[in-house]
Amino acid sequence: MAFVSMTHLLKEAQKNSYAVGQFNINGLIWAQAILRTAERLKSPVIIASSDRIVDYLGGFRTIVKMIDSLMKEMEITVPVVLHLDHGQTVERCMAAVDAGYSSVMYDGSHLPIEENIRNTKKVAEYAHAKFVSVEAEVGSVGGMEDGLVGGIKYADLNECVRLVKETGIDALAAALGSVHGKYQGEPVLGFDEMQAISRAVGIPLVLHGASGIPLEQLKRAIAYGHAKININTECNLAWREALQKTLEENPAIFEPRALLLPSIAAMEDIVAEKITEFGAVNRALQRVK
Repeated sequence: MAFVSMTHLLKEAQKNSYAVGQFNINGLIWAQAILRTAERLKSPVIIASSDRIVDYLGGFRTIVKMIDSLMKEMEITVPVVLHLDHGQTVERCMAAVDAGYSSVMYDGSHLPIEENIRNTKKVAEYAHAKFVSVEAEVGSVGGMEDGLVGGIKYADLNECVRLVKETGIDALAAALGSVHGKYQGEPVLGFDEMQAISRAVGIPLVLHGASGIPLEQLKRAIAYGHAKININTECNLAWREALQKTLEENPAIFEPRALLLPSIAAMEDIVAEKITEFGAVNRALQRVK
């Protein structure tokens, strides 16, 4: 099965009050864990590579070939989106499109709104001509994001409306209190602002920095228009904790496969937990009917 755009997946999710999970890859075993679990649970899935580690993973074309080959070898039947997360420049987004990504995010949230709109429009026009979906961001998600540490800046309603109207994007990441990385204390999301933005823009919303947000808040965010929820930190923590335990309990083992298998299983547990929380189990089957 070829990669799919996330446009129709997210519209269906928004209409039926569930969310499609985006899970970031940091190497081959992340991709295996995500694909295997999505197939087992019959859930559509978004596999993402953050722009800051694309070159570390071998470049856009290498990532496309890796995911495509895994899907064939694993006989994946569920819809899979290959997404560029936090594309740092217009040129990087275009390069991802040219390499075969089916979705890209241009992150101009750190720029003045006029420049954000101008650049996002360039990306959208280029991507849409090749049937690739586009996500953009307004406001600043706190914590560690693409190597930068920043504070939370809530998305402005009028800026969100302008960005969507003037660029024609398919999904909007409106920063409303979530953070990348581990939370310090209880997350506090701006649900009133969230509801207002969702009603005003009409397109699916995206929740970045969702690792660690309580289930009750996730469900409320989905009810208020979030059809895509991003997970990275929880998978990475599960990988690290399982690896550390394996190393401590088996000091004589040095074969990479033996050391990493428990980490893969731990990540699969997290992916399964999140797909279930998002209400996406068996949604791929329902989509086919």
